[in-house]
Amino acid sequence: MAEKAISEQMASSPLGEHLAAIRADRKLSLRRVEELTNKQVSNPYLNQIETGKILQPFPNILYTLANVYGASYEKLMELAGYISPAPDAGARHGKLPTLSELNLTDGEELELASYLKYIRERDARRTKGDKGGEGG
Repeated sequence: MAEKAISEQMASSPLGEHLAAIRADRKLSLRRVEELTNKQVSNPYLNQIETGKILQPFPNILYTLANVYGASYEKLMELAGYISPAPDAGARHGKLPTLSELNLTDGEELELASYLKYIRERDARRTKGDKGGEGG
């Protein structure tokens, strides 16, 4: 029984992970989402989406979840495979769209930007050190 639960968690999809992250950020239980959607999305169904058992829920389900979460319907449609990302979005695509759904405060955004700058500077120093040999 424990193996099944572990395999379900490991089988999640980008859409499922995204929805689970938003729901966690909003501090909503599966049952509360079911209530907020007027039972249009049952808690077992949402659980199956979040764990990757359902990879492409119907667009009306995604629309309902986007409205309840205050999230981007287009992003959910993209993650479900219904639409392709915009061509110019690919150049800057990463985890940022997911972070934008987490309602970060201005202070949290500044902290993340500061930490990202630190990581990039550290990586640049390491790369420079690798190219420069031992006499650096």
